[in-house]
Amino acid sequence: MKFSVGDTLVMKKKHPCSSDLFAVLRVGSDVRISCKGCGRDITLNRESAEKMIKRVIPKES
Repeated sequence: MKFSVGDTLVMKKKHPCSSDLFAVLRVGSDVRISCKGCGRDITLNRESAEKMIKRVIPKES
């Protein structure tokens, strides 16, 4: 699944703050995302992150 820095990810499971929207901060072998509800930063390996994504909302130009 293709996504880049600045995109918004809709995840399959909600964060404990009840938001399922995350902003992409860094992309590489690890993916760093930030919860749009509470601002918590999360670092995941790319493989597990791709399994958790429901859809990608591209950043607006």
